[in-house]
Amino acid sequence: MQPASGMLLVATPALQDPNFADTVVLLLDVTEEGALGVVLNRPSQVPVADVLEPWRDVVVEPEVLFRGGPVGTDGALAVAALRDPQDPPVGWRPVAGLLGMVDLDTPTELVDGALTGMRVFAGYAGWGVGQLEGEVEEGSWYVVTSETADAFRDDPSELRREVMRRQPGTLAWHVNRPVDPDLN
Repeated sequence: MQPASGMLLVATPALQDPNFADTVVLLLDVTEEGALGVVLNRPSQVPVADVLEPWRDVVVEPEVLFRGGPVGTDGALAVAALRDPQDPPVGWRPVAGLLGMVDLDTPTELVDGALTGMRVFAGYAGWGVGQLEGEVEEGSWYVVTSETADAFRDDPSELRREVMRRQPGTLAWHVNRPVDPDLN
């Protein structure tokens, strides 16, 4: 499967970069110029209310910033799910299906009620031309389809296992694979 907007990247045991070990990344934009995504399973301890107070009542539990990746950590972006795809709010940018991004400069009263879930990410993961495709070819990532709920799990620590369990065929077996099978 090729990376595309709305797909998930699940880190394989071969990926040793501490920024991405055991992560699940939602791809938000994939073009011939590169790719951008956010790590879905790395919540911080920082409440959204501490840094983006107007958005505190819009985000879903846990109401904390998520560490989206090592790039642009001084900025934030929001991933959300639409309630009604026929009525997107002001500041909405579609990604795939019901998933999209919300402009955090949009007044919250124009967005609240139009979404079924929203998360705020500090930073993002970025890849240059051909970089992500190379990492997939070398076995660093499994590329799998996403479900809207993946971005909004109450317990993001189990997201990687849940995503891998629902994969077809032998890919689901990798959910219990040790980092180094030789040590098993």
